[in-house]
Amino acid sequence: MNEDIIAKGIAGGWQLIDAAIMDKDLTLEADVVVIGSGAGGGTTAEILSNAGLKVLIVEEGRLHYQKHFKMDEAFSYPRLYQEGMSRVTADGAIAIMQGRTVGGSTTVNWTSSFRTPEQTLDYWTSQIGLTGFSSEEMAPWFDNRERRLNIEKWLTPPNENNAILARGCANLGWSSEIIPRNVKACWNLGYCGVGCPTNAKQSMLVTTIPGALDNAASLLFGARADHIEYRQGKAVTLTCTALDADALAPTGKKISIKAGHFVVSASAIGSPGLLLRSDTPDPYDRIGKRTFLHPVNATVAVMPQTVDPYYGAPQSVYSDEFVWKHGTTGEMGFKLEVPPLHPGLGAAVLGMHGSELASAMKQLPHTNAVLALLRDGFHEDSPGGTVSLRDDGSPVLDYPLTDYLWRGLRDAYLKMAEVQFAAGALQVKLLHLDAPAYRSWAEAKVAISELPMQAHRVKLFTAHQMGGCAMGEDPRTSVVNSLGEHHHVSNLHVIDGSTFPTSIGANPQLSIYAMAAMQATHLAERLKKA
Repeated sequence: MNEDIIAKGIAGGWQLIDAAIMDKDLTLEADVVVIGSGAGGGTTAEILSNAGLKVLIVEEGRLHYQKHFKMDEAFSYPRLYQEGMSRVTADGAIAIMQGRTVGGSTTVNWTSSFRTPEQTLDYWTSQIGLTGFSSEEMAPWFDNRERRLNIEKWLTPPNENNAILARGCANLGWSSEIIPRNVKACWNLGYCGVGCPTNAKQSMLVTTIPGALDNAASLLFGARADHIEYRQGKAVTLTCTALDADALAPTGKKISIKAGHFVVSASAIGSPGLLLRSDTPDPYDRIGKRTFLHPVNATVAVMPQTVDPYYGAPQSVYSDEFVWKHGTTGEMGFKLEVPPLHPGLGAAVLGMHGSELASAMKQLPHTNAVLALLRDGFHEDSPGGTVSLRDDGSPVLDYPLTDYLWRGLRDAYLKMAEVQFAAGALQVKLLHLDAPAYRSWAEAKVAISELPMQAHRVKLFTAHQMGGCAMGEDPRTSVVNSLGEHHHVSNLHVIDGSTFPTSIGANPQLSIYAMAAMQATHLAERLKKA
């Protein structure tokens, strides 16, 4: 088992502030305050602190770490995910899995680590006009983060759940590859989504956050970033609300943070939410617009052999056969991957009840699942959604479901069922309310072509949120420039997945790591010269 780096750091005197135990209001100061501790914030905090800057990291979630991670779904989902694992789009049609803990989603993701596809970078460069984002320019930053986070192809044979996808693709002549993962001395337990119990996952929780804290950075956790105050074109103060020990209810205490520079890294939903609450200058009404997901649909198959989809590396095989099949701007492409099916998660996504659910759960050891990550933002009929504020100031994402998306989802259903039958499935069931279990590919092909594609009939999920504070060199169409610098506030950066101008067509964590490393390095150089 890897060393408990968090327990060691706490014992060694890290500067940690637990907002839940504050007995009075607090005022803090820093050179830079970083709001959010996920892929963008964690990377940024370490790089800025390495440059000798006094950094303060603010995290809304709690500091959960190795001693709390016991492969227990009932403990982890309410504590480690946004809205207790119940976050959804405004109409409830898409379930959103998003981390809310120190390390953000990197603490609970399934470790898949892809470089941004060349097609995406080419589109950003040629169509959006980003600078510094060509494949050649980004390659050193990918190299940098892959070394820092131990990212390499998974060398252990895939578990049966993932091997099924590989066999089905091989039998159909489709491409498939092994997924790179950010792990070190991994025990291959399979419970990455509820927090790694061995510290093998090289998340921000055990890499860059400890790195920053070792550099005398401070971490404030259990504190909701409410409002940034601006004066004369500059950010001056961040006001936070202290939350209780469950990080749910306000305690009545406030934290005021004064800093010379502000970095917002609160996610594609949280970052635009904070900027909207703060009345951040936005003359062209761009904050919250073009917020993207990888909408996900899925199929489950009953196999003749034992699958045990809850053990082993959750994702280790993928197929890009259909991501760019119709070109960058044609029909919506999708990436095929495999999700784990732990008992709690499996029961939730199957969406059954009573005897039907009991029967399905008895078959869980023989169940395989395949999912499709649909790539959006490259077509005029794929404009993404909009983050706005509820009456209580919390952010919510409105995500229209277009005919263009429905066509992509139907095509994805067809391909997923086909690959499972090609791998030997006895039956395949779509996560769709009107779809029975199909017992042959011929039966499934006809039925899927006729299924209604409607919200709440098709079960949709996402674990990837992007956009809402889009990068671009033109302030009329973007929030920040290619370096993450806000167009209208001189000492404000946004560095996280919210700045992506489209979705990317791959699991986004490595894309955020590399972009953040590039932008934070530029920021460190700028601040050292100031």
